Amino acid sequence: MASTGCAGCTVIKRRVGLAAALVLACSGPAGVGASAATPARPPNADPAFPFSNEIEAFAKADAADPPIRDATLFLGSSSIRLWDIAGSFRGIGTVNRGFGGATTPHMLHYYERLLPPVPPRAVVVYVGENDLAAGASPERVARDVTTLLGRLRADYPRAHIAYLCLKPSPIRWTLWPRMQMVNRLVERHAASRRISYLDGGRVLLAPDGLPDASLFRADGLHMNARGYERWTRLVNQWLDGLPRSSDRRTS
Repeated sequence: MASTGCAGCTVIKRRVGLAAALVLACSGPAGVGASAATPARPPNADPAFPFSNEIEAFAKADAADPPIRDATLFLGSSSIRLWDIAGSFRGIGTVNRGFGGATTPHMLHYYERLLPPVPPRAVVVYVGENDLAAGASPERVARDVTTLLGRLRADYPRAHIAYLCLKPSPIRWTLWPRMQMVNRLVERHAASRRISYLDGGRVLLAPDGLPDASLFRADGLHMNARGYERWTRLVNQWLDGLPRSSDRRTS
C-alpha cells in the first residue's frame, strides 16, 4: 500500500492543483468539506427526509416508462449518479438508482423505493465512501454495506450481484487505508453470499500507487469520462462473463 505520509500528500496536491489542495487541507482526516465539491442538486422538499426529491423522481420515472426486464440495476451514491449508465452500457437495459451524497444508511432507509418494478437480472452497488467521510468506522461501514447486500441477495436470490469496492481519490486520499479495511471486510462477506467483488479502486491508481488525477474532475473527488471508462470496462467484463439466459426469479 502506498504511503499516506507527507510525501504522498505533496504529490497529490501538485496533481489536483491549488484549489483541490486547499479543500484537502480543510477537510481533515475524515474528509469533511469534500461534500462541498459535490455538484449542486435541487433542494429537497422535506429536509426531514434527505433526498426525498431524488427518490420521488425515481418513482415518477418508473410510472412514466414501461418496466425494463432483465435490466442491470446500478445502486449507489454520486459515483453512480454521475455515471452515464445508459450511454456506457448500450445494448442492455439499465436502471440508475444513484443519488449524490448518499450513505449506506440512506440507501437502507429508502431501500424499497430504490428497487425497480420488475426484478433485475444483475445489480451493481457502489456505496460506503460517504459514510467514512462522515466519520463512520470501517467496521460500521462494512456492516451496513453487507446488510444492504444481504437484503438484495434475499430479494433477488438468483440475480447476479456485484459490489464495486471503495475507490481512492485525490481529495480523500487520507481515507484510503480505512477504505481498504472496508473493502477487505466486504470482499470476505461477498465470497460467502455469491456476490462478486469488483476491484474498481486498483484501476484508478497510477504506477506510483497514488490516485491518477487525470481520471478525476477538478474537485479531486468525482471521476471524469476517462475514469468512468475504467469502471465501464471492469463492469462490462463482469457482465460478459454472466450466463446469457436469465436465471433470476420471476415472481
